[in-house]
Amino acid sequence: MGKTLMHEVAGVVAAPVERVERLVLAVRPGPVGRDNAWLLSSTGGTVEGGPGRFTLRATGHTMTVEVTGRTFAAQGGWWYRGEYAVEPHPEGALLTHRVFNVASRGRWAVPAANRFFIGFGGKTRDGFAEGLQRIGRELGCPVRLL
Repeated sequence: MGKTLMHEVAGVVAAPVERVERLVLAVRPGPVGRDNAWLLSSTGGTVEGGPGRFTLRATGHTMTVEVTGRTFAAQGGWWYRGEYAVEPHPEGALLTHRVFNVASRGRWAVPAANRFFIGFGGKTRDGFAEGLQRIGRELGCPVRLL
């Protein structure tokens, strides 16, 4: 699969990397929620498949979810793939979110199409910052956007 990085943002979670992994990397068949595909809990839906590759079925859309090593990826639509990587950091855990263009056809059109969505990078950063705050609340620890 070819993929082109479109945007990257990161933050620090002041919790042991294992706690962050248990929260953001836990995916199994069943309903999405607090203990399953937590990063997508606002989406709702049901997870099928596994162990490393799943299908999330939610109202109005379907996406592929993959968990490999310390990375959680969600892919859907004709071009979008979002990856969250958890790595050790001196303050706890570093969480990095990368948005990739994975279009198999019309790859060239994705950047042009995204110009219509003025502020794509800023919106991605703001959404990540909100998610980082949610992680901090869930784990009861400070977080810091980089």
